[in-house]
Formats: sequence, structure tokens, C-alpha cells
Amino acid sequence: MRDAAINLRAHPEQRELIDQAAHLLGKNRSDFMLEAACDKAQSVLLDQVFFKLDAEKFRQFAKLLDAPPTRNPGLERLMAVKAPWSKKSAKA
Repeated sequence: MRDAAINLRAHPEQRELIDQAAHLLGKNRSDFMLEAACDKAQSVLLDQVFFKLDAEKFRQFAKLLDAPPTRNPGLERLMAVKAPWSKKSAKA
């Protein structure tokens, strides 16, 4: 059972458009809108994870990933700093 409400306002033309499309698919407005919103949300999230490269660009990308890391003095200094919560207390 659904227990989280999602409310929104629409122009009458938008509501009619949604209702027509929902009817064509044999769905009610809520089911249609929820499915459409979830499809779009998933697409947006996947766009943040997946990307497309042609064969040459993929070879270049894979070469960069497979290469050993280059020396980074700034990162080395940062990693050498002890976290405040991991330092032993002077009173202990």
C-alpha cells in the first residue's frame, strides 16, 4: 500500500494531456504520473553513472584507468594527517 503523498498543481491542458495518455495505456492518472516520474528519475540518475565513448576514446579512457597513479605531493600530505578523532588524548 502506498503511504507517501505527492501533490502537485497543473494547468487544465496538462491534466487533460496526462489523462489522455493514461487512458490509452489503461492506467489511472496517479499510476501513469508515478510511473512517468520514476522513469525520468531513473534516467537522470543513470545519466550520472553511465557515459558513452567511441572505441578510440574508450581505449584512451581505459589506458588512463590502467596506468599507475602519478605522484601527488598534496594528496600525500593530506593522507599523512591524522584525523582529529583518531589522535590519542593527551590526558589518557
